[in-house]
Amino acid sequence: MLKSTLRVVCFVAACVSPCVVLAQGTAELAAKLGSHSIVEYPIGVTAKRETVSALVAADDFDVSTRKTRILLVGQSQPASDAIGGAMTWFYTNRDAQPWRERFLVSAAPFVPPGDQSAAGAEFPPQGVAYIGDAPQLHYLWRWIGMHAPDLVVEVRSGAATTWFVPPSDDLPQRQLTSVLTPAAEGGPNELAAALVRFPACSVGRISAVRVTTAAEGESFIAPLLAALASMNFEGPSPARRELQQRLARTPLQVAQQLSEHYGQTLPQAVYIPAMALVGRVRLGELTNDPSHLTDVARIVAPYVSRDKTTPLTNGSALSGRLIFSELAQRSDETIRTRYLAHAREAADLAFDEQGAMRPSMPHHDEMSDALFMGAPILAHVGKLSGESRYFAACMQHLRFMRNLDLREDGLYRHSPLDEAAWGRGNGFPALGLALCLTHWPSDREDRTELLAMFREHMAALKPHQDRSGCWRQVIDHPDSYRELSCTCMIAFAAARGVQQGGLERDEYDTMIRNAWSAILARVGANGELVDVCTGTGKQKSLEDYYLRPAILGRDDRGGAMALLAATELASYLTSSVKP
Repeated sequence: MLKSTLRVVCFVAACVSPCVVLAQGTAELAAKLGSHSIVEYPIGVTAKRETVSALVAADDFDVSTRKTRILLVGQSQPASDAIGGAMTWFYTNRDAQPWRERFLVSAAPFVPPGDQSAAGAEFPPQGVAYIGDAPQLHYLWRWIGMHAPDLVVEVRSGAATTWFVPPSDDLPQRQLTSVLTPAAEGGPNELAAALVRFPACSVGRISAVRVTTAAEGESFIAPLLAALASMNFEGPSPARRELQQRLARTPLQVAQQLSEHYGQTLPQAVYIPAMALVGRVRLGELTNDPSHLTDVARIVAPYVSRDKTTPLTNGSALSGRLIFSELAQRSDETIRTRYLAHAREAADLAFDEQGAMRPSMPHHDEMSDALFMGAPILAHVGKLSGESRYFAACMQHLRFMRNLDLREDGLYRHSPLDEAAWGRGNGFPALGLALCLTHWPSDREDRTELLAMFREHMAALKPHQDRSGCWRQVIDHPDSYRELSCTCMIAFAAARGVQQGGLERDEYDTMIRNAWSAILARVGANGELVDVCTGTGKQKSLEDYYLRPAILGRDDRGGAMALLAATELASYLTSSVKP
């Protein structure tokens, strides 16, 4: 588990996957070294949906460790065998005991390279992650950046042990040249060369070498460790140092950094920019800085005056009106009435021309997104107006969507087209139910039903949290990618649930803090994010959800949800401080 200033407790998430695991030796080696705290950890899939796994030392999930962290990477079965020998020697041989006091060794033993003649075999991988003929290369590159070792050793098979040390101006990399006596050459786009030139996953550069060796792993690992010790090679690498700096931030610091890049415009009154503005409003309250509220009011003013409009023709526009209900809640009577009128326009779509309640809010398109994109605006307008009909319509809409999309295991399928539990397709219900509970009257009888919906969903999500703290692109498939936006939404929902009294703090505190640790690691100070699923309508198969692009860099959707999560965690952590 990535370790921040928060208290973090490691755990092993439940993992269920129908995929074939590449190189059975990986699973066998994990079982063999399990007593030495080596964990088999899915890091991705091939184009054929074969799972690619790493073998990670339990302590190696903590980027604050004082030990030097080494990652071995193989791209063939012989290389995997050599890595297996190296790992076995390092963790079981008596002669390696002194090295175990100083180093941690983890491995991605078998990451098939794909077609060596294709551009996709180059590093950094080209194209869209995680799509194409060799998605495992994208998985590997981004996972290395988020794992942030101090040294990566690419292992290849050969008759004799030779080293390739990519040139670099970095001092540790130059020193490696002197102690490893390079005898091989390499290309500029192979893994080791790319790692010293480019920041993996946009996090930071990492020292790297490539070794060609015989199958016996100790033929290279023992001399390598001795060489590293002779030059006093230590961490942290630039990548690990960047993660340490990210993890040391407070939620308010993260929120402030995000607010400089997100929540600055409202080109349309739809959910993505609107929720970023809501995050800024909350940031202003938490920091006693009225400038955020003033600026948000300025941004939405053209909509209030009707100079700009966004038609209520889809669910995103319905939830976009939440910025007006949030502003109405914080405004004096005159402007409050105008804000509420905009929010009410969306909520009134729950009723027909005669005022009768419809079976559900319109524009749901059968997708679980609608538990967020239709329900909270009803609950908030009900609270602001004092009209109970909005709460009744909200509950009817929630029941309708649950009947469409709730699976027997408590997770939500994204739509009736397929049973896949898409990550954000579960983040939306978690966020939507949490927001509804925020505004729900304590004396309404149906609050008990709403609370049960929320608790059951959070309980279903909890076992699927990844060891890194994330939830996945497909919630119950641990080899799909770790997805930031759904992790932010679920973390927000859990923290809000505890603060609203709907969840027990002792039961969810570790989950929330681990999720926040994962968010910290994946949010850069410059607003760049790691692995946000692109906009996604309902898909026809599980494969389609695996193949949704994962954005690396700035993204308005991910930024909005990260800003919301940061403000909620700031409130949560303050409320959890004990004398």
